[in-house]
Amino acid sequence: MAKRVVIVHRWSGSPTEDWYPWLKAQLEKAGCEVIVPEMPDPDEPIIDDWVDALAVAVGGVDRNTYFVGHSIGAQTVMRYLEDVSDEVVAGGMVTVAGWISMNEDVLEEDGSLDIARPWLHTPIDFGKVRRSVGKIVSIFSSNDPYVPVSNAEMFKNQLGAETVILPNLGHITSADDVTELQAVLDAVNEVIGSG
Repeated sequence: MAKRVVIVHRWSGSPTEDWYPWLKAQLEKAGCEVIVPEMPDPDEPIIDDWVDALAVAVGGVDRNTYFVGHSIGAQTVMRYLEDVSDEVVAGGMVTVAGWISMNEDVLEEDGSLDIARPWLHTPIDFGKVRRSVGKIVSIFSSNDPYVPVSNAEMFKNQLGAETVILPNLGHITSADDVTELQAVLDAVNEVIGSG
């Protein structure tokens, strides 16, 4: 059975930006089916709209389904997984610059704190997420202006994630000159290999 990888882009992102096209091409070369859905209203993401859009894009989930979520995309995947039935277990998840807490001062400066507030303050049932997915690898950058590196400890404690901290890649976007990311390909291969 072919492995299926669903990549969920970041806030103010799109399927054609950052390292998503590169990752998609690498995974397709390896024989995976790759879906990179365009999420609704990316500049003003709303939890229910993004989770619903992901559910539609994914269809059904099974052991051969893997997720990659970047920033708010990681939150979307977690919120989607906490809603799937307890019997359903996805193969694995890789988060990139995912967050449970954010640097609210930076969000306030750029005028986006009101948009982020529901994502920051609507609880996630991490136990349900953990039961709904196999191996989790979470990748962070040491100098991410939005995502404090302390999130690595949270992902490890709350989700049992294996964590990777990369040096000086900002928020890991094309604005940070990241259009290829070997660490994410390695992480996806690792979660697929652990299944």
